[in-house]
Amino acid sequence: MEWIFVTLASMFAGFVDAVVGGGGLILVPALFGAFPAAPPATLLGTNKSAGVWGTLISARQYARRVDMRWAAIAPAAGAGFVASLLGAWAVTVVDPSMLRKALPIILIAVLAYTLYKKQLGQTHAPRYSGRTEAWVACAIGATIGFYDGFFGPGTGSFFVFLMVRWLGYDFLNASASAKILNIATNVAALILFTAKGHVWWHFAVPLAAANILGSMLGTWMALKKGSGFVRGMFIVVVAALILKTGYDAFLR
Repeated sequence: MEWIFVTLASMFAGFVDAVVGGGGLILVPALFGAFPAAPPATLLGTNKSAGVWGTLISARQYARRVDMRWAAIAPAAGAGFVASLLGAWAVTVVDPSMLRKALPIILIAVLAYTLYKKQLGQTHAPRYSGRTEAWVACAIGATIGFYDGFFGPGTGSFFVFLMVRWLGYDFLNASASAKILNIATNVAALILFTAKGHVWWHFAVPLAAANILGSMLGTWMALKKGSGFVRGMFIVVVAALILKTGYDAFLR
């Protein structure tokens, strides 16, 4: 039953992650619920080993249909990879408990801003070009990449929001670009988890297959429905993240 439960959770996580990020909101609690006695690092590593494949397939699908701004996104992915490794190292020497309490408040601000600015992310109008766009994208990649390695919840949603807000992308293009950055940060974390033996590879294969199926469906829906659908999913996922992180920080 545990196999069936976490495999279905991985499929749903792939769908949500492909649209707007936040798949870990579904798969991580499912893994912790199914295997309460397992080491947390092993469950987190197994989550990464499944999610990275769904994100990769989703990014490939988006790249075929969306005009990706590779001159900015490629270096930003490199910055995110390095920063994620640094964040993973930092969490071994710094207590992230204060960030845990601040995260729900940050997410509330993100949700309130998105709801207030009803036209935010509806039109794709990049604000920058050339080196300026690359530097701003790298700043996003490095900042959220470090956060992903250090703490993690909501990484994909933060990437999407900042690309919409700072770069002027619409939600569809931001989600597509965020997949590339998320691949880099996930691979960095997976390298560390694998090196320390914190991946259940016998679970990783079926979870990855289910995640890919969900990711393909989510990407198809996002491309078919457009930015309005992605924005709606973004609001739902951020609201769920507020509830989850708020509970973890103040009630658990």
